[in-house]
Order: sequence, then C-alpha cells, then structure tokens
Amino acid sequence: MADIITLHDATTGASAKIAPRRGFNCFSYQPLSGGTPVEVLWTDPQFVGGQAKASHSGIPILFPFPGRLRGTSFEFEGRTFSLESGDGIGNAIHGIVIDRPWRVVDQTSTMAVGEFHASVDAPEVLAHWPADFRIIVAYELVGHALTSDVRIANTGTTPLPFGFGTHPYFRVPLGTDGSADDCVVTVPAAKYWELAQMLPTGRQLPATGERGLSQGLKFSATKLDDVFTDLTYEAGRAATTIFDPANRRTLEMTFDEQCRECVVYNPPHRQAICIEPYTCVPDAYALAESDVETGLRVLPPGGEFSTRIDIRLRG
Repeated sequence: MADIITLHDATTGASAKIAPRRGFNCFSYQPLSGGTPVEVLWTDPQFVGGQAKASHSGIPILFPFPGRLRGTSFEFEGRTFSLESGDGIGNAIHGIVIDRPWRVVDQTSTMAVGEFHASVDAPEVLAHWPADFRIIVAYELVGHALTSDVRIANTGTTPLPFGFGTHPYFRVPLGTDGSADDCVVTVPAAKYWELAQMLPTGRQLPATGERGLSQGLKFSATKLDDVFTDLTYEAGRAATTIFDPANRRTLEMTFDEQCRECVVYNPPHRQAICIEPYTCVPDAYALAESDVETGLRVLPPGGEFSTRIDIRLRG
C-alpha cells in the first residue's frame, strides 16, 4: 500500500494527495486559479509521518460516529459497548476509522477509492460496535471540483447504528495575499445546538449574532466550536463558502440532505477553519433516550447508505 496517493488532472491542472494509512485522509487539494496552484487544505507538516494527530489535518473521515459521544460507552438494543476516550475530557470522539489504515481498492490518475471493512481490516473493533460495517470513499478530480462519494454498508447480521461526517481544515486566506481575518465564512444554518461541557443538551437556538453564519461572518469574528442545524438546501444541496476578498476567490463545499448538521470550528492556530457536514448530531445515543430527533441512522443487515460532498475553488 502506498504511503501517499497523488491524483492529477491533466486537463485542469488540479491535484490532490491522500494518505491511505492515515484514515484515507485527503490532506492536500490544489486546484488552479489564474494558472497558479492554490492549496485549500491545511495540514500539519508532521501529519504524513504520523507524528501529528489524524484529526488535526486535511479531511479526516468520521465514522461510525462524528463528534463526541458522552463518556466511553453507549447502549444500543439492550447491549453496552465500550470505546476509548479521545477528547482530553473523558469522551469518545470522531469514530473508529479516522486513524486506521484503509485499503486502496481502485485507482486512476484522477480517482482513488479506499475501503475500510471492520471484520477484514480491524476485527478487534467488532467488540466495540453493534454490527460489522464497510465504508468506501471515492475521491475524484472532476472538472474544477474534488468530489467524495461515500458508501456505507451493514455487512453483519445485526442492525448497524451509525453517523458519518468529515472534518475538513480549510486554509485562510485562499492564497498569498491579504489576511485570514478579512475572509467571510457562510453556512446556511438557521439554528445551532446548545452545548454543555461540549455536548448537546437537546435544545436548538437561533443562529444569530456571533453565530449568524447564514449572513456571512468575517473570520476575525468567528470563535466557534458549534453544531449548526436547520440548514437550507437548494436543489437538494447545502452550500457553504469561504470568500477571500484580497485574492478574489471563493471556496465552496456542497453536500446533500443526508447531512443535516454542520459543525464549524476554529482551530487554535487560526490558520484554517473547519466546516464539517454530519449526518447526525453528536452524542446521538444519549439524546435519543430523551426523545430528541438526532439523525442517528440504523441500517438492517445488508442495508446500504450513500452521500456525496463536493469542494471547488472559484475565481
């Protein structure tokens, strides 16, 4: 298995790099703007070598749960499953596949397909989740976009509960000119989930003021680690943007209605902003016990799920 896969589109000049051994993380995407490659993803220089956390660079893949789960165990259909703490405050976070090696099952010059099948690639995880699962992610350079097609299957004999998300680190500014502070971030969300100790309480509040991303907020005004919801979709897709006035570029990420939540997070280094589509709210199991609609999905044996996320640079 290659340590790094490089994709290149000879027609558009765009390129991307993926690390299969580090959760099939796409850690570089460079479309051309005005004939110049522009890196739109932020990655720690230590990431590829394994000295930096997989959750802190590129596009981490979050499955079978995105965000935090309360504590290190959860219940499903009368059984208790244990997980490892990973957020520094005692909660499991960001799933099982984020930092494990994936297998590359197909590849061309512009496309790579990675697969993680629990019973094949890490049988030990079967003791920690209610069913066997397979997740397949296909990254492809299509015209002026980087697309990711995601397919999830229940390959076990019992129901598979899951949530899926991605955690992209988008660089600001979008080029060598200007300042990150002047970039404008837009997410079409009308509400956000109230948090207590980094976990949703079950209440949704209006996303206004310092969380008013639907109208666009300057990066300088964003100090966020919030779960947004009540998203607006046009033709079945929600569009988030980062507009850089100095470089006259807009980075757009679109996703379909399978993703009903969107986390927005400012890393402490403030060289990037994370805009993270999720299929469910974090801590879905505990919230479901309070009859909160969480978006948690359950696939029957043999059941399948799919979604697609597109990233493109304009200008």
